Amino acid sequence: MAACAIRRGLLSTASKYNQHKCTHRILSALDFSSGIDTKRPRPLCSACGLSSFQQTRFMSSRNRPEGKILEPVGIFEALKQHGKYETGQLFLHSVFGYRGIVLFPWHARLYDRDVSPAAADSKPDSVGHGSKEVKGKMHTYYQVLIDTRDCPHISQRSQTEAVTFLANHDDSRALYAIPGLDYVSHEDILPYNSTEQVPIQHELFERFLMFNPSRNPPFTARDTLRAWQEKNHPWLELSDVHRETTENIRVTVIPFYMGMREAQNSHVYWWRYCIRLENLGNEVVQLRERHWRIFSLSGTLETVRGRGVVGKEPVLSREQPAFQYSSHVSLQAPSGHMWGTFCFERTDGSHFDVRIPPFSLESNKYDKAPPTGYPL
Repeated sequence: MAACAIRRGLLSTASKYNQHKCTHRILSALDFSSGIDTKRPRPLCSACGLSSFQQTRFMSSRNRPEGKILEPVGIFEALKQHGKYETGQLFLHSVFGYRGIVLFPWHARLYDRDVSPAAADSKPDSVGHGSKEVKGKMHTYYQVLIDTRDCPHISQRSQTEAVTFLANHDDSRALYAIPGLDYVSHEDILPYNSTEQVPIQHELFERFLMFNPSRNPPFTARDTLRAWQEKNHPWLELSDVHRETTENIRVTVIPFYMGMREAQNSHVYWWRYCIRLENLGNEVVQLRERHWRIFSLSGTLETVRGRGVVGKEPVLSREQPAFQYSSHVSLQAPSGHMWGTFCFERTDGSHFDVRIPPFSLESNKYDKAPPTGYPL
């Protein structure tokens, strides 16, 4: 998912280079308004590859909450152009601006309907939803913890309780969430380091990670994190990502299988899906309606229409270009498909439809045990 101009990290114009290692001082802000023009050319730093707008963040006192000042967070590190970030890597989210820490990576197949087949891998997977065959390309995502101090500032643009599980009892509709857990694409990671032994505030931080100054990054996984990952792997696993752009509005969908429950002598299969909407253009638009088509392997086709999403009608602008939410769907069959459109309104009152890329709902073999949730 491409980075945009909403950034919590403020990088000073002065940068230091030492044997081709570039360190930028990061400052945190308590708001997320930006004075950066994301459409201007972005010359790259020769040492770390950071574009100029990542090295400098402009902020006026007019946009800053009264009485709030910038505070230091740490030292910015070079972006990883190759390879992956390790467990314990501190980062700023390049889109939603929160502080976080990497727990572990996921390797997903990205089905990008905006990319021509020739741009895919040499041995890709294919999906043929609709009339267009899409090639899947491997891409790295990360399971992360969100700093709870930042949750109030991002709650209007991204849910902070989006990772949900089926409850471990007979109520097939009961769900519970782990607050401050998220999935982040590799290119949304802005890595930094800190001298603090507890740089992230989250109730699971010290249960999952320990400070180890001899390592880089200096936070390593505890046995509780490894055990939690292993037990919850089937319901946490991110495998497929679907993306499509219509009239400069990009929609990214990530489905997750949650498990099966019995209800009224039938099996009910549950999925959650995370959707990100991004405005890649200059026009201010507002989401007004959703239109879903849900096909079940049992042969049923359901149509769902409604105002907005999760009770909101978000506005996407250059200052606030992204919105992310999660929802759920259940079928009385082990697989199905979903697709649809979002209706957006322009400032002149005209409307246009944005396609939601078709995606599969697939169950898996892990239905024998319920998810574990928090470690004991």
